[in-house]
Amino acid sequence: MLFSQAFGLPVITADDATTVGKVADLTVDARNATVAAVRLSGAADHAEALTWSAVEAVGPDAVIVHSRVTAEQGQDRVPAHHRILGSRVLTEHGDEHGTIRDVAFDPASGRLLTLYTALGEIAGPRLMGLGPYAAVVRAEPA
Repeated sequence: MLFSQAFGLPVITADDATTVGKVADLTVDARNATVAAVRLSGAADHAEALTWSAVEAVGPDAVIVHSRVTAEQGQDRVPAHHRILGSRVLTEHGDEHGTIRDVAFDPASGRLLTLYTALGEIAGPRLMGLGPYAAVVRAEPA
């Protein structure tokens, strides 16, 4: 699944199908090259994000979380958010690699599969860091 496909999906609970908000963005854990949290818009109870561990399934029509209780827990464990889409891409040697246009991820595990940039594809596991200035990736072996 692509990040761009997840944006705007309703986030609902598995136990009672209550809508807790919509996907506004996804927070990336660059160290592990995974989705760490789902950022919400229109969330009840002022919840801004859910940790990925609260997610039960991601499909083309919705993101399903375990339960309302699970959705409300873990707010303090959500990492700092830096938007990955539109981020400048640099290798660890400082070489430019365009900007990130989209990201493919495994909807079951949250693992990043591919970063789609203006200059081509980068394997998700090559991501080393993500901050307000750029995403840093491992250079391809020579």
